Amino acid sequence: MKQLLLNFIATICVFAMVSAQGYTTPDTGSTFTLNDLVAASPTTISVSGSTYTLTDDLTISATDTFLIDTDATLEIGADILITVFGTFQVSANQATFTAIDPALPYEGFRFEEFSNIQIENATIQYGGGLRVLTENFSINNCLLTNNVSGAATGGVIALSRGMAQITNNTISFNDTPAISSGANSAVSPYIFNNYIEGNNQANSNRPQINIGTTLATDPLQIVQNTIIGDRDLDMVGGIAVSNFVGGQINAVIDNNIIIDNRYGLTILGNNSFAYIRNNQIENNDTQNNPNLGGSGISLNTSSAGMDVIASGNQIRGNLWGITVIGQASINLGDGTGNVGQNVFANNGNGGTSYALYNNTPNDIMALNNCWDETNLPNTLADAENVIVHQNDINTLGLVFFDPVNCGFLGVETSQLQDVSIYPNPTKDIFFLANNTQYQYMNVYGIDGKLIMVQTLHPGTNELHMDLTPGMYILELQGNQSKTIKKLMIQ
Repeated sequence: MKQLLLNFIATICVFAMVSAQGYTTPDTGSTFTLNDLVAASPTTISVSGSTYTLTDDLTISATDTFLIDTDATLEIGADILITVFGTFQVSANQATFTAIDPALPYEGFRFEEFSNIQIENATIQYGGGLRVLTENFSINNCLLTNNVSGAATGGVIALSRGMAQITNNTISFNDTPAISSGANSAVSPYIFNNYIEGNNQANSNRPQINIGTTLATDPLQIVQNTIIGDRDLDMVGGIAVSNFVGGQINAVIDNNIIIDNRYGLTILGNNSFAYIRNNQIENNDTQNNPNLGGSGISLNTSSAGMDVIASGNQIRGNLWGITVIGQASINLGDGTGNVGQNVFANNGNGGTSYALYNNTPNDIMALNNCWDETNLPNTLADAENVIVHQNDINTLGLVFFDPVNCGFLGVETSQLQDVSIYPNPTKDIFFLANNTQYQYMNVYGIDGKLIMVQTLHPGTNELHMDLTPGMYILELQGNQSKTIKKLMIQ
């Protein structure tokens, strides 16, 4: 009798251990919808209407597919993990992944190597992020918000290999950075047209986009994103690409808006090549300590082997415009292949303006740039006043900046007054003043969705907005310029 009782207890313990592991699909090449999973394991996942509740770990085996092609909400219990070895495809018009209790986040998603991940039109919130170990990953038109460190620790989307496609998403107000990769993980994601704001709420010393080394043949591409910081966070940068492990950097960083971070953009380490073109990099000074950061663009390597080509950037209101440190190198215009045409204004600290600080022994080519947008037309003396190089400290390299050129701006000094919005906050009516460059305004919700387009005229515009209370993003567009403003509706 005692032996039977012991066997019975042992059987219960084994059953409890198996149950604690949740449900694993049978690895038979099958496709599972949410309803199929409810039928297969009702103790793991249940349903009420279009809301499904996952209360135990879920694993999709290597030959199986988890498909969500109809609108649904999946509420997930605390510390629950979804692991995918096979295929995970979300193609509904709207799918939501959220915690049963937002105060008790789920562990997140783990996408194993060789899994196939395609996510569209989803909201992913109150979880532990996406740990991406696969080469086959795309996420498009999604909202990722209020996530914490869990399955992914380095960022909400934490990459390990391949060329992930991260496009048209809103990634905002997460505890961790928005997108990251490990220092020794060579990845070259395509990061395009995302709205990224206020990430790394934990305020650790990491930027919102934090990438390590890249693939040799395929460049990292960070293109046409808006990256706005939370000014209450004094440690969080905009973009960093770093080579600390003997790998390499091959990057294209074009047409981004980078505003209100600790610093704008930094590239660290040798064996680095990058294009940095047509970015708007403004007011990256939240830490307000010039000894620790605040550059619009910062380049730093202890040994030779960095080749950065920069043109068409607008660099304004940072503690430093561009800082070049150690053995780093930058081409800001060479009169042949690189047109220059970078614009600087109001970068400085301690009462001194710093458009370019060449803190290296290397010479820098910097032809055909506008060194002080607030003082047109620039002279060579104007440029010399905002550049630190051999003429100031004899151990530094020279900056060759003749000729200077502001003619490509196509605007008069009087037109350079910053457009202003008042009152802000407001209830429904506000004024946009000093408009000389912008033809229309896109109004976005904080989730990144376009709400309306408003035509603008020169001068002061009186605007009536029938909007619910909350924060809105105003994207002002001109023929050759673009800027971002925030509007609070009470």
